Amino acid sequence: MALVDSLIVFAVSLLIGALGIYVGARVIVDTEDYTYALVTALIGAIVWGIVGFFFGWIPLLGPLLVLLAYLAVVNARYPGGWVQAAAITVVAWLSVLVVLYVLAVLEVTAFEAVGVPGV
Repeated sequence: MALVDSLIVFAVSLLIGALGIYVGARVIVDTEDYTYALVTALIGAIVWGIVGFFFGWIPLLGPLLVLLAYLAVVNARYPGGWVQAAAITVVAWLSVLVVLYVLAVLEVTAFEAVGVPGV
């Protein structure tokens, strides 16, 4: 049962993270494709996990490398450059923060999501 619960939490968190990326991409680069945002969130979560596993333990440099790897995914997947990728990420983070706050207040979910770092 724990595996099923974990998969459900992962899936819901990924959908919420993708929603944040979708909102960020729509606001910053005027792209409207939720499926593309979902794949971006999945790739971003995988890259975040791998880079975090190998380098995240290094004080100061590790978290910076993890964030840069995540931004590289967003930069590669959406038009624009690093500034637009950072802006998409900030808007995504804020969007997910709002959604998770509402869901936590309603006691629907915990205050975390997969696919958007730091949330």
